[in-house]
Amino acid sequence: MGRGRVELKRIENKINRQVTFAKRRNGLLKKAYELSVLCDAEVALIIFSNRGKLYEFCSSSSMLKTLERYQKCNYGAPETNVSTREALELSSQQEYLKLKARYEALQRSQRNLLGEDLGPLSTKELESLERQLDVSLKQIRSTRTQYMLDQLTDLQRKGHMLNEANKTLKQRLLEGTQVNQLQWNPNGQDVGFGRQPAQHGDAFFHPLDCEPTLQIGYQQDPITVAAAAGPSVNAYMPGWLP
Repeated sequence: MGRGRVELKRIENKINRQVTFAKRRNGLLKKAYELSVLCDAEVALIIFSNRGKLYEFCSSSSMLKTLERYQKCNYGAPETNVSTREALELSSQQEYLKLKARYEALQRSQRNLLGEDLGPLSTKELESLERQLDVSLKQIRSTRTQYMLDQLTDLQRKGHMLNEANKTLKQRLLEGTQVNQLQWNPNGQDVGFGRQPAQHGDAFFHPLDCEPTLQIGYQQDPITVAAAAGPSVNAYMPGWLP
């Protein structure tokens, strides 16, 4: 009984797929080798696995030469008789030279801006450098002025906020003082600390405890005064004599 035809489709089982890939890869590499030996053919084989691993076979000494031969046959010979590797090296070298020249030019320009190595410059180059410095100076001054204006605006805003906060605190303090006054004087009378209300009428005057010794316009009996005062050492009669 003959072997059935295998349907060509992707193997879903991962292990079976890897085993089949290894077997067929080895068989393909073997067939390429046999073809190059038996038929004296130049064979180049490149295989990439699903993980990106490279497998290759080349009957000649260099895979690159075989690829160059392939490009010549398909796309025609290049304008210059140089290999692909030499062309890449030449392009890289040219790019390096360009970057090096640009780097040196930037360094020279930086030294000129600092006032160094001005001898080789011509008059036009010096004028151009002067204009560049003027433009840079204007931009720097403009930036500094704008920065100072921003700071001034910020300080003014903070000062306004502080004034508003001061006014609010002052208003609260006045309200607190009025509340305290109402608590100490609920009747609304303006009486200070340690002060008493003024007295009017005869109650303001109080009689003295002692009698005066001199009374103008009033004559008192000397005998009565002497009797009330008692004996005097100097035999002086108190009172006022006419």
